Amino acid sequence: MLVSLNWLREFVPYEGDIQVLGDKLTMLGLELDGITDPFEEVQDIVVGYVVERETHPESDHLSICTVDVGGPETLTIVCGAPNVAKGQKVPVATVGTTLPGGLKIKKAKLRGVPSMGMICSERELGFSEDHEGIWVLDDSLKVGDKLVDALNLERVVFDFDITPNRADCLSILGFARETALAFDLPLTLPKLNLVEAGGNAADEMKIVIDDPELCPAYHARIIKGVTLGKAPDWMRFKLLALGQRPISNIVDVTNFIMFELGQPLHSFDLDLIEKATIRVAPATDGMKFTTLDNVERTLTANDLLIWDGVKPVALAGVMGGLNSEMGEGSSNVLLEAAVFRPGTVRKTARRLALPSEASYRFERGVDQVMTRFAQDRAAQLMAETSGGSVLAGVASAEPKPWQDRTHGYRHARCMSLLGLDLEPGFAKKVFTLEGCVVDDSDPANWTVASPSHRLDLEREVDLYEEVGRVYGLDRIPAVLPRVAKSLDSGATTPVYDFNKRIKGWGRGVGLNEAINYSFVGSDDLDRLNLPDEGRVFIANPLSEDQNVMRTELAPGLLNTLKNNLSKGNGHIRLFEVAKRFVRDESSETETNERTRLGLLLYGPRHAAEWPWPGGDVDYLDIKGHVEHLVADTLKLEAPVFTVAAEPHPYLEPCVRVAVSGEDVGFIGQVKEEIADYYHARKDVWVGDFDLDTLRGMVDAHRIDFKRLPVFPPSRRDVTVIGPMTLHADAIRETILAAGVDILESVSLVAEFVPEVQPEGREEERNLSFRLTYRSPTKTLKDKQVDKEHKRILDALEKNLPIRF
Repeated sequence: MLVSLNWLREFVPYEGDIQVLGDKLTMLGLELDGITDPFEEVQDIVVGYVVERETHPESDHLSICTVDVGGPETLTIVCGAPNVAKGQKVPVATVGTTLPGGLKIKKAKLRGVPSMGMICSERELGFSEDHEGIWVLDDSLKVGDKLVDALNLERVVFDFDITPNRADCLSILGFARETALAFDLPLTLPKLNLVEAGGNAADEMKIVIDDPELCPAYHARIIKGVTLGKAPDWMRFKLLALGQRPISNIVDVTNFIMFELGQPLHSFDLDLIEKATIRVAPATDGMKFTTLDNVERTLTANDLLIWDGVKPVALAGVMGGLNSEMGEGSSNVLLEAAVFRPGTVRKTARRLALPSEASYRFERGVDQVMTRFAQDRAAQLMAETSGGSVLAGVASAEPKPWQDRTHGYRHARCMSLLGLDLEPGFAKKVFTLEGCVVDDSDPANWTVASPSHRLDLEREVDLYEEVGRVYGLDRIPAVLPRVAKSLDSGATTPVYDFNKRIKGWGRGVGLNEAINYSFVGSDDLDRLNLPDEGRVFIANPLSEDQNVMRTELAPGLLNTLKNNLSKGNGHIRLFEVAKRFVRDESSETETNERTRLGLLLYGPRHAAEWPWPGGDVDYLDIKGHVEHLVADTLKLEAPVFTVAAEPHPYLEPCVRVAVSGEDVGFIGQVKEEIADYYHARKDVWVGDFDLDTLRGMVDAHRIDFKRLPVFPPSRRDVTVIGPMTLHADAIRETILAAGVDILESVSLVAEFVPEVQPEGREEERNLSFRLTYRSPTKTLKDKQVDKEHKRILDALEKNLPIRF
């Protein structure tokens, strides 16, 4: 939002430092983005006086002018404008001046006559598109003065960032209110001096509103006998300072009021309105309508239109229609001032890609009570600048009048939340200066009626925010909040704490955390052969490759893999804790959200700088991570891995993972044709786990503690020679099944496959196990350990095809 300092001072008498003003408004929540001089490019242009004008001897269309620019000598300037004449005050660019278009004025000779500058037109200075002749200035201006000073042009314009809730600050008046509040200054509204002629607008125009929810109020005034032309300089200069191109007196007045008071207006050619009727009603699906920019738009039933008695004439709150535009022959104006539902205007403007200053304000809400005042001021200015006359009365329809809103306010509660100790009088002064009406007859519970321009004051806590905002949020002392933590060991684990624990595990085992968008493209899901059922599509996607919520984490992880590979990183270890989204009609949000853990392993088992070789990651690596997470970190039962019976959309093979008989996720290798798309030249191993299910298991799981051993262990190693088809786990289970009470643990420590295998027999391998014996009550003797160890060896020989 651009704010002119001089225009602001017409409302509030602020004479302080401009940076202080900007900083103060920033601390009130209106962030200052910058301060600019809108007429900086013409600051070197001076006011000149044409002393003499002669026809160029070598050209009929050139004039030789002697120009006084306030210096010791006059300048000779050759000018090609047909309207230049002796005795005129004109803008002059002297030698060395650079014009807005980048043209630098130099000494020149035009057909043999030296020229020491340039007499400028309005277009050459960026003030309008008028280039039919030079700009003839008012005779009262002083020769030699800078043009910006002589015309009293604005030199200071603030650029503020406005949050969406502060629609009241989308005008000079809104900023004047905030300035008056910040510096305790009086606020003065523009004086209204509307002169009405005969007749009555209500008798000449009928207003019909089909749905009050879409248009709570619509007012129309009629101005007859207008002459379209250029707006007065003071109005054009104010609009130029805010970056608006002047168009005509009628259009410029509507823009002027929009920036001054925040109320968008629209002018129709009254003679093009059929059957003396204005009707506010929705469009129909598929209908066509040509807007002022001469583009035919295809509308839907969600778009709101302004109709006359026969046809649509404007897109409500967005843009007028070409069929009712004010043109050169127009002499009668229908001036519209209305209030539209913000959501309707926003959807239409975005769908049709028609953003404008008017729609920007309607989308956030306008002051319904101020609408009539803004319209009357606009009608007055139109009459004064065009020579027209304003008909008495207003054609109105207001099926949903503005209702004052009241809120409770508890000062003690406000101070408790803000951490302050202010007198109630401070809060009352803040509310009063903001235009609220305060009833503090009950000291503990006030009643505060908020003004119509503060649409953001919707509840009591909003009033608390106003007190803190005006006091200064930067002045509120920083105090750590009191935190109470329950020691109930039976309480469920908070989601945040559990997810934090999982992330800590991921970092601890050497994985890198990936954070991907929650939305992906339909192509991403199709590429992984994921079903169409259950997809949640985004109504207004940022782009087509982000048009659906992810149903699994794999698309994001694989895109991260692709990005890393393109940057030359071939050692990739990823995990992601995030939600997946599946449509669920039974849910309140129609979407089922589950927190998942995604894993992805790719490349060499160890980083390139690691001293020992290990090949590339395989199934055992990702399986080991899962076992470590479930059994060692979460302290649940050891996971069971089973090859999936059904084909998986993007994994081959796919292994289901179960804990305590319940399915918790899957791991597997990405199919080769899918991996190729992501530039993978080695196996890609991924996993996906339901963290909500695992968290429930952790909450339900009881951990038993036992004393640490105090007696020393006794260890025995045994090497078993058996067929390659004999699983190490089968040997381990047989050892445990021997029922030796003092056996504490069994671990596989080595595997050896002889290079020369026996002829005529099945291939064999050597597996070395370490058995740890320990008694909880005494130190074991070798004789006792040897006896129990022999029992185990006998059990192995008896039950398995092995030898020692």
